[in-house]
Amino acid sequence: MSAAVGRSAGLLLFRRRDHGTEVLLGHMGGPFFARRDAGAWSVPKGEYGPGEPALDAARREFREELGLPPPEGEAVPLGEVTQANGKIVTVWAVEADLDPADMVPGTFTMEWPRGSGRVREFPELDRVEWLTPDRARAVLVKAQTEFLDRLEQHTS
Repeated sequence: MSAAVGRSAGLLLFRRRDHGTEVLLGHMGGPFFARRDAGAWSVPKGEYGPGEPALDAARREFREELGLPPPEGEAVPLGEVTQANGKIVTVWAVEADLDPADMVPGTFTMEWPRGSGRVREFPELDRVEWLTPDRARAVLVKAQTEFLDRLEQHTS
């Protein structure tokens, strides 16, 4: 019997500026990513089960991770990718603007330090930023860079 593969869904916000397109990404919270930049950024996303439509999950997870309502507007499907850990991630692009300072991140708990018996709370995302596609490629979880390519095809 094989283990079930996790599925996540998310929204990749983008905005157009004089210098080009920018995307909104989140830096993963918690002790494992605290001092990392490359590979520590992600599209705001989260897991969902078989009974929930992926786009509904993407909107729910946006609200949970950023503490903000998902933006209105056309959700352009960017498809799915499989990350190195086997997780399948499905993303939609939405053209919208928001101020990262308005974010009120959701949290998770874990034992930290490991083996200490102490449970601590950490933000799901410790910050979000608007990044150019070049900057995003340098810091994004490797498999998710494919979403930038697909977004570029949509916006060009």
